[in-house]
Amino acid sequence: MKYFRKILRFAAPYRRYGALNILFNILYALFSALSFVALIPMLEVLFEQTKPIEKAPVYTGIGQLESYIKDSLYFKMGAVASEDKMQALVWVIGLVLVLFLLKNIFNYLAMYFITFLRNGVLKDLRNALYDKIVGLPVSYYSEKRKGDVIARITSDVLEIQHSFLSVLELIVREPLTILFTIGAMFLISVKLTLFVFIFIPLAGFLISRIGKTLKRKSDRVQQEQGTFLSIVEETLGGLRVIKAFTAENTFGRRFRASTSRFFRFSNSLLNRQNLASPVGEFLGILVIGVLLWFGGRMVLVEGTLDASSFIAYMGLAYNILTPAKAISKASYGVKKGNAAADRVLEILETPNPIQDPQDGRVLEGFESELRLEGVSFRYDGEPVLKDFSLAIPKGKTVALVGHSGSGKSTIANLVTRFYDVQQGRITLDGVDIRQVTKASLRKLMGLVTQDSILFNDTVRNNILLGLPGASQEAVEAAARIANAHEFIAQLPQGYDTPIGDSGNKLSGGQKQRLSIARAVLKNPPIMILDEATSALDTESERMVQDALEKMMQGRTSLVIAHRLSTIQHADLIVVMQKGAIVEAGTHRELLEAKGAYCRLVEMQQLAG
Repeated sequence: MKYFRKILRFAAPYRRYGALNILFNILYALFSALSFVALIPMLEVLFEQTKPIEKAPVYTGIGQLESYIKDSLYFKMGAVASEDKMQALVWVIGLVLVLFLLKNIFNYLAMYFITFLRNGVLKDLRNALYDKIVGLPVSYYSEKRKGDVIARITSDVLEIQHSFLSVLELIVREPLTILFTIGAMFLISVKLTLFVFIFIPLAGFLISRIGKTLKRKSDRVQQEQGTFLSIVEETLGGLRVIKAFTAENTFGRRFRASTSRFFRFSNSLLNRQNLASPVGEFLGILVIGVLLWFGGRMVLVEGTLDASSFIAYMGLAYNILTPAKAISKASYGVKKGNAAADRVLEILETPNPIQDPQDGRVLEGFESELRLEGVSFRYDGEPVLKDFSLAIPKGKTVALVGHSGSGKSTIANLVTRFYDVQQGRITLDGVDIRQVTKASLRKLMGLVTQDSILFNDTVRNNILLGLPGASQEAVEAAARIANAHEFIAQLPQGYDTPIGDSGNKLSGGQKQRLSIARAVLKNPPIMILDEATSALDTESERMVQDALEKMMQGRTSLVIAHRLSTIQHADLIVVMQKGAIVEAGTHRELLEAKGAYCRLVEMQQLAG
């Protein structure tokens, strides 16, 4: 239950539905007991076990309410039975039907209002989880499987929803039904009810033993579900590679191994859970059997209990079985829900190391320079950057070149604050970027990466991601600058053409030009290009490079380059090795220096 105290805060906006559910559950439990208690005076009159009351009772106050109601029933039934016993029987049936009708109406109303609470909690929990997933830094997902995260926001949250209802049944509905029923049983026979309580601890002990390992088993099932969802996500993402390398069998074996484990874990969990119902029912019938013997002895041998009361008592005793079984089932639901809540709360309670500072500054624009001062950074092992310093004046283009692993892309991640520096600082117009809001920092920056990240939507909506609400004219102008308007116009529905998952209906060059159009529409003063042309063929590269040059005009640009031919006109080229600067200058200056940059150019020329 400890996890549900944390989940309970999501129920606060829907507390009025919870209150109405509790109210109607109380009425349901009360009428559940009354429907059997009401049989006693009627049966006594029908079987002539009591003398009819010939004079109508008079109401004398709240203290005599119980005897007034009982005497009124005796009087009415006695009057009817003296004339026609069949008519009295109709009265019995009618009253029982009314009580059961009210009981079921209250049952429906209780479930009606709990629906809004359950689904509201489900909605808000998923929204909070999604916001947290988006808010966590990029580094978090280098350690987490995407499929496991998807499993948590889908099946785990759904398990919490079902379990949440189980908790309400466990603490309100069924206990009240049992409480009212036992109260009525005490009124009929204290001796017989105390006898029943001898068997309750035994039943509770056996059921608790069955459910002891359910949380651990449920946790294993949910973890394995995350594993095979991750395999599905990886398979769909890399389907071309899998087919090209005929690796279908390899991934098939991985997936089947995971589903086989899921099969075993699920069987173990469900078999343990399914054991609860037959055990609970057998224990209930065992109690009923003992009651029949003990109560029958009180009626037939001792004469301490009349037959009509015993019949009603047995109805009440049987009435306990259903809520008792429901509590048993709900307790298993709570254990499964605890495992799911544990996994969901693990994400919700993960601290975000990249936070906006209290009273963080909001940057309105970019005036002078972007500067890295003595920056050091490591992921896990060796340092990626060591005491790195670089100034990027406004309006200038600075290019970073070097071998893979030299730290170029890490600088792009630090400047955009996808990661925070571990030593040193990064400033924008002299202000440490850790002292400003992330939103205002990133509004000043446009990003075009090697992988064109597009979404399963229309061309227009993918470009509008840069500036939601922009006019069609602005979208087309951005597409023209990105050399994308011509191919977009030839698509079946133009700008309203869906581009498929990850833009798979477009070529690599087309996808990259859409990414550039998105950045152009945003119109940021600082542009970051992370190997934006490295994955393109020569023809596509020429068109994309032309688009990039148009986009960078008048902007401050940080270019991470793989193909050195694309950065010859940069104002400053910085050559990096193992996280440090080994050379810096213009293209001509570095060629004349005959150093590391010259060797890189020669290597690419040979490779070309």
